[in-house]
Amino acid sequence: MSKGLAIIMFSGEAEKFIPLGVLAQTAANLGVPVRVFVTGWALPYFTRQKPEPRFSKEFEDMVPKLLEGLKRLGAPSWYEMLRDAKEVGDVKVYVCSLMAEAAGVRKDDLDPIVDDVVGATTFMTMTSGYQVIFI
Repeated sequence: MSKGLAIIMFSGEAEKFIPLGVLAQTAANLGVPVRVFVTGWALPYFTRQKPEPRFSKEFEDMVPKLLEGLKRLGAPSWYEMLRDAKEVGDVKVYVCSLMAEAAGVRKDDLDPIVDDVVGATTFMTMTSGYQVIFI
């Protein structure tokens, strides 16, 4: 087994945030360290002024049924799952320094769930030997 799980969160599509929460929470519950690197179109969703995630066009027909099912199951939001994962296990969330600078996002603009702003080299060094998932 790898040393941990590295999740690179690039997408800003709502359907991609659900697996982020599920995988982070599951790994944390199994005692697996998790490191999340937020970059690309995911960055706005990790700020204090986060927009409401939008589903991609290819899934829009499925969205009402999916949301109804998640509500019926009492499933927590992706954010709640990630927050709970941080409380349960060794889970850290990092924002890409290049994307933050390019987007004009300062450290104090970030949601409290974010642990730090780091570069890709730092993230890759700290997650050497981890299983990598790109979302």
